Amino acid sequence: MALQQDISPVNPALADTIVASANMDWIETEKDMAYMKILYTGSESGQWAVLLKWNAGYVAAPHKHLSASHTFILKGKLEVRDGIYNAGDYIYEPNGVLHGATKALEDTEYLFICNGPVLFYNDDGLTNYLSWEELVRMQNAEPVEEAAAG
Repeated sequence: MALQQDISPVNPALADTIVASANMDWIETEKDMAYMKILYTGSESGQWAVLLKWNAGYVAAPHKHLSASHTFILKGKLEVRDGIYNAGDYIYEPNGVLHGATKALEDTEYLFICNGPVLFYNDDGLTNYLSWEELVRMQNAEPVEEAAAG
């Protein structure tokens, strides 16, 4: 017996989000060290996805996840808390994870999908807040630069 239920979307504007990241320029987030491609920002959910490219030696400040995140390392090597993660490794960080600096031990590229904001801090207190809204502001306001070949 066939399903007799209407499963069509209530919102006819729903569509897949397709981003041609291969043709997208890198946004420089720290001079000569860190770059980002913004793949997705979800105003309806607070989720966001970025492709990050860090040169060897780059250090991201200590931070707290205010939501879960997923990381997949495409190339290179990251030091995250007490672990070292290599190309092909997947990291899940639950809501509330607090950890020190994250360091690129080699030139590294990774996919980062976050379900909400991240707070960065130092010994003096909070220094930065990153969410989908800040990413949209970066896309709209910052000049796009090519990443240095590495």
